Amino acid sequence: MEISAETSTTTPQVPAEGGGAVRDVVVLLTEQPVQAEDAERILALHEGEELVYRVLVPADTRRNVLVEVVDRLSLAHWREALDALREGGHRDGREARAEATEVLETTLAALRGLGRDAEGLVTDDDPVPALEAAAAQHGAREVVVVTRPHALEETFDRDWASRAREVLGLPVLHTYAGTGRVG
Repeated sequence: MEISAETSTTTPQVPAEGGGAVRDVVVLLTEQPVQAEDAERILALHEGEELVYRVLVPADTRRNVLVEVVDRLSLAHWREALDALREGGHRDGREARAEATEVLETTLAALRGLGRDAEGLVTDDDPVPALEAAAAQHGAREVVVVTRPHALEETFDRDWASRAREVLGLPVLHTYAGTGRVG
């Protein structure tokens, strides 16, 4: 498992174990731990295929307080909205990276626990440039974005999935963690 803000250099697509056929890559961008139930839903999209999953998790060190409060209020998460106001827009970088690393490890464990090949890394705050680089570097055939709902960003198409669709030219599926809903 690779945990850094930089991408490693590999060739597009991944040879299968034992030197067999080349396997396609799916890039998965998540801010939430992808638990077994979410992993099963994602893997069901590619049933019967041998794919490699490249997981990206952003270290959220900067937050727009207004956006965070609106997102939390839209979900009726009153306590989290108040906490976002108290925290302000900045978080300790080490704490943010530690949380992102935990999300990455949980997600990789869920995918690997279901027999899938998965690797990943922690990106900077804005993961779209890292997503673009990973998709190009690994010859990704599609992208899956897993988030919680973000009312303001989604309304104005500034969420990660919308931005990825603009720059990648690949199919981008946006799902909401723990719900089975598609965004």
